[in-house]
Amino acid sequence: MYEVYVATQFEAAHRLRGDFGPATRLHGHTYRMEVIVRGERLDGDGALLDIGRLRADAEGLAAELHYQDLDEVPGLSETNTTAESVAHYGWERLAGTLRGAGLDTLAVRVWESPQVYAAREDSL
Repeated sequence: MYEVYVATQFEAAHRLRGDFGPATRLHGHTYRMEVIVRGERLDGDGALLDIGRLRADAEGLAAELHYQDLDEVPGLSETNTTAESVAHYGWERLAGTLRGAGLDTLAVRVWESPQVYAAREDSL
């Protein structure tokens, strides 16, 4: 199994609904988003995926979320913007551009701090 990884970051605010203590108040994070694709086969050039393409896709998504209130972003505003929800959102957005590229899986990790992340990983 081969793997390609890129990381990016964005600043964003949100508030959680439910029993989350102080996190129910508006607050922000410097989110780190890691994107990992895996597959069994390399292309004719010996690459799983053009890493520049993956970086551009990840950075484009991060740019759309940068300095946003996640509770107001279409696709997130209907959910509780937990790290899991943000990872799911990122996975869905990136999967659409990566399907058909010969990859097996996509994982998106969203770090709210250097110690805490949530992820979604699934087959493409």
